[in-house]
Parts: sequence; structure tokens; C-alpha cells
Amino acid sequence: MPAIVGVAQVISLGNSAVFHIGDVYRISPVSNAKTFSGAGSFNTGDGLTVYNNQSSTNTYDQDAVDQGNYLNV
Repeated sequence: MPAIVGVAQVISLGNSAVFHIGDVYRISPVSNAKTFSGAGSFNTGDGLTVYNNQSSTNTYDQDAVDQGNYLNV
């Protein structure tokens, strides 16, 4: 069913975000990301103590594609 839309102000949209006004059949955004992090990077909590004396993160990736979004609609 059609709608009359007034003024719409978009300040920002994130990666793989969808801004839609009007009729739609299907919206399916697709995104992929690769994250490298060292030891203790994703630790959360109150009063957390982490000791990483010698830590290194290997970011060398020899393959071309890890997991694609091919035909993922």
C-alpha cells in the first residue's frame, strides 16, 4: 500500500545498513568482516586482570577467501 512520506533526514548509516521508504518485497543486506585481535582483546568484566607478557597476533592469511557471501540472498 503506497504511503506519503514527509521530510526524512539521514545523518549517517553504518556498514551494510538499510534505509528504506516505501514498498518493498525483500530487504537482505549482506556483509562480511575479518577481525584480528591479540591475547586478552575481548575480555570483559569488572575487576579483570590480564597478564600478557609476550603476545603477538599473526595477521598473515595465505588463502584468498575465507567465507564468501556468494548467492547469500
